[in-house]
Amino acid sequence: MTLLRTLRPALPILIGASLMLSLSMGLRQSLGIFLQPLTHDVGISVSDFTLAIAVQNLAWGFLQPFAGALTVRYGFRPIMMVGALLYIAGLVMMAGAQGLLGVMLGAGVLIGMSLACTAAAIAMSVAARAVPAGVRSTVLGIVSAAGSLGALLSAPIGQVLNQDFGWRTGLAGFVVLSVALLPAAWFAGRVDRVPLPPRAPDQIADTSAAVAAKIAFGNASFVVMTCAYFVCGMQLVFITTHLPSYLAICGMDPMLSAQTLGVIGGFNVLGSLFFGWAGQRWNKLALLGGIYVFRSLALAWYFMLPPTPETTLLFGAMMGFLWLGVGPLVAGAVAELFGLQWQAMIQGLAFISHQLGSFIGAYGGGLIYDALGSYDLAWRIGVSLGLAAGIIQVAFALIKPSAPPMLKTA
Repeated sequence: MTLLRTLRPALPILIGASLMLSLSMGLRQSLGIFLQPLTHDVGISVSDFTLAIAVQNLAWGFLQPFAGALTVRYGFRPIMMVGALLYIAGLVMMAGAQGLLGVMLGAGVLIGMSLACTAAAIAMSVAARAVPAGVRSTVLGIVSAAGSLGALLSAPIGQVLNQDFGWRTGLAGFVVLSVALLPAAWFAGRVDRVPLPPRAPDQIADTSAAVAAKIAFGNASFVVMTCAYFVCGMQLVFITTHLPSYLAICGMDPMLSAQTLGVIGGFNVLGSLFFGWAGQRWNKLALLGGIYVFRSLALAWYFMLPPTPETTLLFGAMMGFLWLGVGPLVAGAVAELFGLQWQAMIQGLAFISHQLGSFIGAYGGGLIYDALGSYDLAWRIGVSLGLAAGIIQVAFALIKPSAPPMLKTA
């Protein structure tokens, strides 16, 4: 009740940010459902489709810092509204695609541009500004948890429409869902009326975007976190893009992939809440490293066994718990280290690394499958790099700990 009373003035902003994040991430995570029917219908290869997803991730990653910097100049609302319109346009173009160009422009370029304006970095920055410092990490976990609910809705809807009426109808259903991004972005944009809190002495003061970026990359904790973030993107996008295809190859029920993506979304709620709560109490960077290690162990366990419905759903539950828990930890760490004014941009700079990993996870996985007819090499690479990144992140966090929670927070 005390937390609810504290958050009551910010509830419209937080609900808008949560719904925006839920739709933008849930729809994106469910696009792999259409990989097999779309590629067969329009005559493109698996690697062509995954190249479009890889372009999406690169566009999202490289445009994220610019979107974050523009929020400082123009405010959050106009940036998020433009992002919502781009998402709708991207899904419409993808639904009407007749070949690689339509898929590349719709699923790749337009949705990638939209995600830079509507997904985690912007939504988390909105939530961080809207609430007091004492509850910030917990609230970031709640927003991240709410943001994971989109997959619970979009994956089953998309799969049912895809099976019964075809992939174009499934994507048309996604277009209808994406329209809700517009009111969500409008309400989240109320955060522009919330003044920035006073900065701590060691946080970034009023300056240019270039100087803020230079300060961020001069911080060793930020650099290590950014490098490890590469593996996060690689593992997650490999799963969302290739798991439906892997299950189809293994002869599993097509609905199992949608059910697994839904389970990931459901357990993501629990994981996001837990890591938001944990980040308020323990070293955020060490927690991040732990996520990468346990994700890698889960990947190794699942792909070493013949898939069954039971092991696939259990794998989805384990990965879901470790999925977007990185969101409140990364956002909270950036806010602690650098303050709130440039948070969206600095978080976006780290996110470039994440999206380079996403490019490798999507396109690299497709290339390996096309070349070898198997995903074995792809998952082994993902496990090896994940274990290395997680161990290095934990070791560095313990050797050079960041500030205790809330000590540096604006």
